[in-house]
Amino acid sequence: MAAPQSPSNDESSIQVSLIDATQPEDAQLDKALQKLELFFRFFGFCQYSPLSSTLSWFAFALVGVVLPVLIIEFWSCSDCEKYEIKTFELEILISQAILAAISLLCISHNLRKYGVRKLLFVDRYHGHTIQFRDEYIQKIRGFFRVLAVWVLPCFLLKAAREVLRTIYVHHDLWWQSVGICLAWLVSWTYLITIYLSGIALFNLVCNMQVIHFESYGNLLERDLDVSVYIEEHMRLTHYLSKISHRFRIFLLLEFLVVTASQFVALLQTTGNRGILNIINGGDFMVSSIVELVGIILCLHAAAKITHRAQGIASVASRWHALVTCNSNDASQSGTVTNGGSLEAAYPTSSLPISYSASDLESIDYMPLPSNIQLSSHMSSYHKRQAFVSYLQSNPRGFTIFGWTVDRILINTIFFIELSLVFFVLGKTITITTK
Repeated sequence: MAAPQSPSNDESSIQVSLIDATQPEDAQLDKALQKLELFFRFFGFCQYSPLSSTLSWFAFALVGVVLPVLIIEFWSCSDCEKYEIKTFELEILISQAILAAISLLCISHNLRKYGVRKLLFVDRYHGHTIQFRDEYIQKIRGFFRVLAVWVLPCFLLKAAREVLRTIYVHHDLWWQSVGICLAWLVSWTYLITIYLSGIALFNLVCNMQVIHFESYGNLLERDLDVSVYIEEHMRLTHYLSKISHRFRIFLLLEFLVVTASQFVALLQTTGNRGILNIINGGDFMVSSIVELVGIILCLHAAAKITHRAQGIASVASRWHALVTCNSNDASQSGTVTNGGSLEAAYPTSSLPISYSASDLESIDYMPLPSNIQLSSHMSSYHKRQAFVSYLQSNPRGFTIFGWTVDRILINTIFFIELSLVFFVLGKTITITTK
């Protein structure tokens, strides 16, 4: 009885070893997701209960709105009216607060409804493919790198501008100037971090799906049934539709507010007849850089996932051509199983090459192949051809209410914005000659 038990013990030990080998990978992914959720919880995005939602919006109103408004209204410097600093700062604060509020509202809604895992679509492949888990972890780490790369330089630029403002337009007491400068930096960093966090999360969601679209080409190398490829493509496009539905309001509102903010800044800087320098106009430059960075990241992520989704058709076409040309069955070798040849199955005398389209229609008899292997090949060929036609006739991508975000849409947006800029400049800048 002991002899037959040894193989089962070996099999159980192998299974335990495999489970132990996958547990560190799962633990790393869980740790990365928990770190991401902790970051969003710290900035008030995880509004899972009425209490957390109230605390989140209270902190946003206190740090992002009330604190800077109090500074602008009650701690104005003696030269602020001369440089119109108060008016400019109020306009910049309004645009930044609206952008941050949109980000906080839309992202917290998605997190509350779906959670971090479902929002990133990591549940299906969790625990099955080590390759996806590793790439998931890299993309999540890339989320924090994107924030650090853009928040830190913008913070340093904002800090340099605030130091210059404090030096040249200071208050009566030095400690009051320093306190106001620090309060401004805290409030500005809070608002900008919330705004860019929403942008970075959308970028992360798109990059997560890019992983699957890029690995879809490897699926074609497994020689599976065509229905498997269609089913997988339908799943990917279904996830892409979900992403478009969840983030379309967020992207549309952010884009409209950034556009309005940029034109207000353009009107204020070009139409102002007073003194305009880095003291009062420097904030327009800093806020414009941050806002445009966010929009560029959104458009880049949306266009990237659109191009990956639309590129599947070309990958499948190349796969279809290679499989057809490299086939080793009867249709490629020119032989059949009954010892005959393809020339016998398709007599050359019955279909001369010089025939035209009208001649082909007049042919009464066309011998059909009787070989089973050739029929199987033709059936496989038609399935692949139908699959390629399906992909070519169903180009998918990230959409905003039916508008696909690709290079064509980005070029259209660019030229529309450029035309509006020239219109504003034509209304505000005039050149007089004597």
